[in-house]
Amino acid sequence: MAIDMHKHFSIGALLRFTAPTVAMMVFTSLYGIVDGFFVSNFAGKTSFAAVNLIMPIVMILSSFGMMIGTGGSALVAKTMGEGDTERARRSFTLLVLFSFLLGVLIAVIGLLAMGPLASLMGASGQFFDDSVLYGSMMMLSLPFYILQYAFQSFFVTAGKPKLGFLVIVGAGLTNIVLDFVLIGLCGMGLVGAALATNVSEVVGGLVPVLYFMRKRSASLWFVRPALQWRVIGKACLNGSSEMVNNIAMSLVSVLYNLQLMRFIGEDGVAAYGVIMYTVMVFAAIFMGYSVGSGPLLSFQFGAQNKVEMRSLLRKSLVIIGIASVLMFVAAQVLAGPLSQIFVGYDEQLLKLTVDAYHIYAICFLFMGFAIYSSAFFTALNNGLVSAIISFLRTLVFETGAVLLLPLVIGIQGIWFSPTLAEIAACIVAAIFMIALGRHYGYRKSPDEKGNGSVNLSKARE
Repeated sequence: MAIDMHKHFSIGALLRFTAPTVAMMVFTSLYGIVDGFFVSNFAGKTSFAAVNLIMPIVMILSSFGMMIGTGGSALVAKTMGEGDTERARRSFTLLVLFSFLLGVLIAVIGLLAMGPLASLMGASGQFFDDSVLYGSMMMLSLPFYILQYAFQSFFVTAGKPKLGFLVIVGAGLTNIVLDFVLIGLCGMGLVGAALATNVSEVVGGLVPVLYFMRKRSASLWFVRPALQWRVIGKACLNGSSEMVNNIAMSLVSVLYNLQLMRFIGEDGVAAYGVIMYTVMVFAAIFMGYSVGSGPLLSFQFGAQNKVEMRSLLRKSLVIIGIASVLMFVAAQVLAGPLSQIFVGYDEQLLKLTVDAYHIYAICFLFMGFAIYSSAFFTALNNGLVSAIISFLRTLVFETGAVLLLPLVIGIQGIWFSPTLAEIAACIVAAIFMIALGRHYGYRKSPDEKGNGSVNLSKARE
């Protein structure tokens, strides 16, 4: 049964509503983590470093799915809130079709560019061969991976977040089981890791297509689409911040790898890879909540229910704040055990990873608010402000930090860079949220009296 987005959401209800999307994002991030675990322990640190060198490229290319999914779901949810469900279904169908066709084009380009990109990032010898092999195989299932990203948001908009979660769980378990069989039992190394991910991505992208082909499968289903470039353009603009954020994070990862190759070498890339696995999971939690709560805000924005918009914002800030502290503490406590899982076979590499982990984890105190604020403006269909926050957060602040801090304080500057960038991004985000609050209605204007309208919102529970 689809969830009614008209109703008032308590903190508990909000957490229950967004939990499946959080879980979807976490399971999606597990693909690379599971590959990394098996590759590192069964194929060695050169192959492990190759996976971590290429993964940012794969994430950059797959980010188009996140762009269309988050931006498109904001547009579709707003249209549903306005009461035009049929037009919402046409837009939904068009955006899914566009996602797949775009994925095919990007995959072809990725195949042709994989060798030059690996060389550009400094790979050579066996490191180069492994990087190109893994990256090329990742392109085979990229169109389905892009679809999977898009459907993560559309399942929420359709009022079926739990079903979306089950699809991702199925894809994630497929990846884990095949990694164990192909790498652990059959000794297929990188090829096995890539094949496991290929199959899981096909599952994650194809199963939702089959589901939405069923009429009245949810509030959304596939209908005959009409080519409307305005809809595609609006969805891409709305979701551009999420794409910029994903691309920027991946580009920054490439830059980190270049700096680490310069200052430390292959061990530095491996250590950073271990840290990024946790960062991927923690960022996925923040992103999952932001994406999961976004359609609720978009719906209320379309319905002009300012009281519920304010309620959603207040509750979200509380949830993000508590989660940030918990993640920081968890990272400090688990730095050693998590590093041991991936690189426990190399004592020097293990010490490097744990020391770096403790410093890097400080950024978790600030990351959540920066991620949420960008997704918040996407939900309000303001892709420009959302993109500005994401662009400054990663491509400007973090890039500048990782280039300049090592010159001032040495290698430790690389690990402090994300914290400095997240603090700067939080300041920018707060300025935008305060400045635009009355324009969108999530801050009371001087002429509004009391909160009597809350009763109307609560009456919808």
